[in-house]
Amino acid sequence: MAQFSSPQVSHKLRLPRPPGACCKATTMASLSSSGKTAIASLKLSQGLWGSPELNLCPLRLLGSDPSRSFAVVRDSAEGTVVGENVDHNKVEDSSLEKFEERDFTGTPYVPVYVMLPLGVINMNSELIEQEALRNQLQVLKSVGVDGVMVDCWWGIVEAHTPQGYNWSGYKKLFQIVRDLNLKLQVVMSFHECGGNVGDDVHIPLPHWVTEIGQKNPDIYFTNKEGKRNTECLTWGIDKERVLRGRTAVEVYFDYMRSFRVEFDEFFEEGIISEIEVGLGPCGELRYPSYPEQHGWKYPGIGEFQCYDRYLMKNLTQAAEARGHSFWARVPDNAGSYNSQPHETGFFRDGGDYDSYYGRFFLNWYSRVLIDHGDRVLALANLAFEGTRIATKVLNAAWDANIPVASENALTCFDREGYNKILENAKPWNDPDGRHLSAFTYLRLSPVLIERHNLTEFERFVKRMHGDGRGACCFGERLIKTSTRVCVQIYI
Repeated sequence: MAQFSSPQVSHKLRLPRPPGACCKATTMASLSSSGKTAIASLKLSQGLWGSPELNLCPLRLLGSDPSRSFAVVRDSAEGTVVGENVDHNKVEDSSLEKFEERDFTGTPYVPVYVMLPLGVINMNSELIEQEALRNQLQVLKSVGVDGVMVDCWWGIVEAHTPQGYNWSGYKKLFQIVRDLNLKLQVVMSFHECGGNVGDDVHIPLPHWVTEIGQKNPDIYFTNKEGKRNTECLTWGIDKERVLRGRTAVEVYFDYMRSFRVEFDEFFEEGIISEIEVGLGPCGELRYPSYPEQHGWKYPGIGEFQCYDRYLMKNLTQAAEARGHSFWARVPDNAGSYNSQPHETGFFRDGGDYDSYYGRFFLNWYSRVLIDHGDRVLALANLAFEGTRIATKVLNAAWDANIPVASENALTCFDREGYNKILENAKPWNDPDGRHLSAFTYLRLSPVLIERHNLTEFERFVKRMHGDGRGACCFGERLIKTSTRVCVQIYI
């Protein structure tokens, strides 16, 4: 596993998966554009669902259909009340299959965060549907969630001019989170949003950056056919002053430093518990080797993405330093996006990958990736000194006795999916007593707030916290989910 020089770094894993894959609960309330719904309030007693008390009132939550009504938390003399969407024509699913479940009473406390919608801040850096979001966050707080995660998009904050930062929408959001006594995991998102599975909004790179890219498209990763990937900047310009007098890593550092200064009070008060730093496509430290917009389909092997002139210059320098200038080329027998390894001369058993040239190229290709991570994370540690720093990588394991955190890769609302996450979070009879250091749920939506889904989620949160009150002996057999793995390194 790659070792990074920056201290207090956490790494998260997400593997490629079939596009469009999802996990859905069979208990979702039906969507009706014509039928009327009402809210049935449920009073919470010490964090548990109590007896239902009907309380009819309409409400629309962030991201919901205008015809639907969902949960709301409001204060009353009798305590906190959570309301929920009710479809009076819906027939409850009584096909409950009993199965034995593990008791998590007394297990280690694993904090639970919920990722906010991608478009919670619009392109004008404005917080959208502020009161609706506040209601949703109150619901999350009422079921014991520790905090929320939010992307701070480079394409929004520094959209128009270099170092012209607009943090206004995020400041309003953070104030709401602080008012509710929740914590924040903040993502420095230096990539485009809109081209990956689950993206429901489009947030491009800053306009002034794309203007540079129109004149100099080599600032983007490039494949062998010359197609550019505009999701993020190539690592070849990390030290090239092509961004109006600044290098790419200087641009990233200035952005992070501006954030640290702007939100100093939230750091000092401990509201911001973690900074995640985006290092590539989808925020992950990887090459954009399998873009759907270029025709890739699961489980194709993808293609090398180093044909921009800056990375090719780097490759030439590395080959000359090795004394073999003719190695300054990318393998021409590595197949295409949808090839299988055995179909290629490079990756097949006994292929060129294991030749002297193949080893040289793959070592250079991976070293470029690692060096990029080292540079950006070193500057992140400088900007956010004393704060835990996280990033996402593609290969990590508990076998190295490294603390691990995770987030679900697929949407999950059901008990069996949550049980799978719990078993991964707190493995039974692990000889080293390992467990997740934190879990981030993907993501906040109106569906999560629906009555049955919220009840299951609250139960899951309690069990992640080691609270035996979440234990139960029966559940619904639904669809399993998968998880990302986050490895946290302290050097």
